[in-house]
Amino acid sequence: MEAPGSSPLDREIETVRGFNRFYTRVLGALNEGIHASALPLPQARVLYELAQGTATTAGMLARETAMDAGHLSRTVAALEAAGLVSRTPSREDARSMSLALTEEGRAMFDRLQAAASDEVRHLLRPLTEGERRDLVAAMSRVRRLLGDGASQPADAIIRDPRPGDLGRVVAGQGRLYAEEYGLDWTFEALVAEIVAGFARNFDPTGERCWIAELDGTAVGSIFLVRQSAEVAKLRLLYVERNARGLGLGQRLVEACIGFARQSGYRTVTLWTNDILVSARRIYVAAGFRLVGEERHHSFGRDLVGQNWELDLGPQETGAR
Repeated sequence: MEAPGSSPLDREIETVRGFNRFYTRVLGALNEGIHASALPLPQARVLYELAQGTATTAGMLARETAMDAGHLSRTVAALEAAGLVSRTPSREDARSMSLALTEEGRAMFDRLQAAASDEVRHLLRPLTEGERRDLVAAMSRVRRLLGDGASQPADAIIRDPRPGDLGRVVAGQGRLYAEEYGLDWTFEALVAEIVAGFARNFDPTGERCWIAELDGTAVGSIFLVRQSAEVAKLRLLYVERNARGLGLGQRLVEACIGFARQSGYRTVTLWTNDILVSARRIYVAAGFRLVGEERHHSFGRDLVGQNWELDLGPQETGAR
């Protein structure tokens, strides 16, 4: 048996706690006043929520801040005594009081915002552009993993590959398919061969790679390669777990099909395995039809391979 504190979960707990201690020090959250002000962190947070205009009662503030009722009541009372917050009877419910910033409260909030931005600017200034992008991406992912629905990103994009992306595709697919489907390391070798062949023989007139990016990080891919003058092959569709539910898989397939049409192909084919249920749903929705199956033992598993086709119709006049 493992000694107390030596299990993977115990080590993960200590890592999270260590990060919390580090980050509260970086933010100065343990100081008596936050952002070089006289306000402690709870009071500054209440000012922030009131300034947004969405939390206007004690109940709303409690939900937004997760503060217990007694602590929140004392915090609001301190802000009111300082002339930063006012209470008025609610128009919707006479039993409830509406809370709002006073002019002094709004001025204090503006000063806090400016000071907070200056502190973060000072924190980020020594970092390179790439390091800043990695930091912001990591923070966004932490929020989503811990259930912050408000952190769903608006900047999920589909783009051309950049240096380093192809290596991430190989490593990402190797890891993901091992974790989710039990494929062994030989699958990663196959992905590496496909990616290397694409890069080595790339023909921009009829081939492309698209990378799905979320919060500045590559989280998925798809490739289109020429199989013949009239047939293209879709390859290596995948989306990382933390980026699912945003429609990225569908967008990748749509980009691939759109380019195939523009390039004058009549058919798009793909090969997959029946265990990849989510991907198959995307293919079916896009109009692909199953044209053949075969059992095989590959990548350490017994699998059922599937061939799918999408008919794009006759080539347009002048295509390619």
